[in-house]
Amino acid sequence: MRRFHSIMPMMVMAFFVLGLSTSCTYSDKSAANKAINQRAFEEMWSKGNLEVISEIYAANYAGHGPASTQSANGLEAIKQSVTMYRTAFPDLQITVDDMIAEGNKVVTRWTARGTHKAELMGIAPTDKQITVMGISIARIANGKIEESWNTWDRMDLMQQLGAAPQQQSPSGDPN
Repeated sequence: MRRFHSIMPMMVMAFFVLGLSTSCTYSDKSAANKAINQRAFEEMWSKGNLEVISEIYAANYAGHGPASTQSANGLEAIKQSVTMYRTAFPDLQITVDDMIAEGNKVVTRWTARGTHKAELMGIAPTDKQITVMGISIARIANGKIEESWNTWDRMDLMQQLGAAPQQQSPSGDPN
């Protein structure tokens, strides 16, 4: 019994150190995944740097969201999407409002702002400033984004550009 009592403090200390070590590793992985995701918003979307796409996204990337009728797959689809929006909104800036990482997923709440200076999906330039909010969930594996689910209010964007009617409240006033 005496031997057990002398070993017990060492066992508790080992458990604490190992538990803390695992926690730090998990925290480090979450921080690394957040950094990858942040880089996509800052360098690719806000700065328009297409060169970083292959550093941030996996070659077999699959994107899901309301902006298209089918999934966006592969690096070329990402380049086309970034080019389309950055051409239409050359001053596009995306602000990361919140970012939460858990396991291999990163959830980001973001706000996009820009001025409509060129055609977008058949809509002639309006020179209107827009603000759109969205949420993205990225699944990261081997240091790259392999899949993402993106949701944002596309109708709100169309209304801000004057391409869709404003919704009316029950009193008849636009929202």
